[in-house]
Amino acid sequence: MSISRKNFRKSHETSALIAAVAAFTIWGLIPIYWKLLKTVPASEILAHRFVWTTIFLSILLSWQGRWREVRTNVRSRRATLYCLAAGSMIAINWLLFIWAVNVGRVIETSLGYFMTPLVNVLLGAIFLRERLTLWQSISVSLATMAVLNLTFGYGRFPWVALSLCITFGFYGLLRKKSGTAAIPGLFFETTFLAPLAIAYLIYLRIDGGLFFGRAGWLLSILLVSTGIVTAVPLFWFGHAARHLRLTTLGFLQYLSPIGSFFLGVFLYHEPFTRGHLFTFSLIWVALAIFTADALLRWRSMRAREAIAESICEPV
Repeated sequence: MSISRKNFRKSHETSALIAAVAAFTIWGLIPIYWKLLKTVPASEILAHRFVWTTIFLSILLSWQGRWREVRTNVRSRRATLYCLAAGSMIAINWLLFIWAVNVGRVIETSLGYFMTPLVNVLLGAIFLRERLTLWQSISVSLATMAVLNLTFGYGRFPWVALSLCITFGFYGLLRKKSGTAAIPGLFFETTFLAPLAIAYLIYLRIDGGLFFGRAGWLLSILLVSTGIVTAVPLFWFGHAARHLRLTTLGFLQYLSPIGSFFLGVFLYHEPFTRGHLFTFSLIWVALAIFTADALLRWRSMRAREAIAESICEPV
């Protein structure tokens, strides 16, 4: 490999690392943004998010010249059905997350996203017939114990956390099955549901319950900005996913729930009991085991590939 090619690759990896940190940091701090809109019902925020995200992605796709990918997806019945199902999952996920943040359950949302990698493994085993390793099984078992502890020890079933990680897990599974890229795929999903969102906003306008336009210009600007807040981190994530190793992305993804966790505890002063501490401790141990297992398997795979390449090289 030439020096210029190495430098080119290194510069892409550096920009990808910065993009990944920026994306996961924004996703971790996003509760601050939704709190600014707490006077607006979560359903109206969701409708605006679909409409303005669709518009912003249209501009982004035009700038990138990627409409051919969108047309290819439209012609595929498989992609259409999977993106429609994925859009439904992300709509539930977004609505629940916005609602939970604005009723003071930020800590529980962070628990949900800490559990997401473990749920992804479980869904892969159930629907994709991917075999769980011993350590993955132990991680999933610890997560189950954590949920049971919070249910019986704290006295409240963590349905918000479980709903968030399950809907996001299914969203990832459906997106994988659809075969669409990040930005064209999200455009496809939001376009499917944008007409319903517009119809709902018109209904609110006729009924007199629409906040947009009558609750002050600042609030209206924030509602329009939901498209940017949704699409820009995804654009950064897409760049990072193309140039970083999956193990690196796996480590960085924990920035998001860590950020939300600290916001809930230290900024919004939500209740954090010993039951919560024990539950989170179990989840963190499970994630440590899961991540270490993934890293070891990745290193083993790279070692086998290196040996195979050395054997195949001509003498």
